[in-house]
Amino acid sequence: MCGSDPCVCLFPEVGIGLMGFGLFFLVFGVLFYFDSVLLAFGNILFLSGLAFIIGFRRTAHFFFQRHKFRGSLFFLGGVALVLCRWPIIGMLVESYGFVLLFRKARCRLLHKVRILFSLVRIYTISPACIYKADN
Repeated sequence: MCGSDPCVCLFPEVGIGLMGFGLFFLVFGVLFYFDSVLLAFGNILFLSGLAFIIGFRRTAHFFFQRHKFRGSLFFLGGVALVLCRWPIIGMLVESYGFVLLFRKARCRLLHKVRILFSLVRIYTISPACIYKADN
């Protein structure tokens, strides 16, 4: 299933662990009033976990596409600012870059959520309307 090298199978599992710890340190870095060491450690773990999950080449390709250049610049610039111990400005810049990077994915997600809500609304309201129409 994994091919000839059994170590390759462990890369996604290690990546998920690294991303989990990265998110843990990011959350606690924000909770502890933007502690720059925790935020920097969380950023490094999160990015290395992403590289372990999808591979180094795909990670580099994701960040350095022409149409995502501005988002990548802000995101990685925010990471650099956090590493230079400017955590609040760095997290703001990083958040703006994250929004720019995942703009299209956010639109697709919102579209799917909108469809889901319309289906839920149809199935929850329609029995009430039928009951009211019968009386």
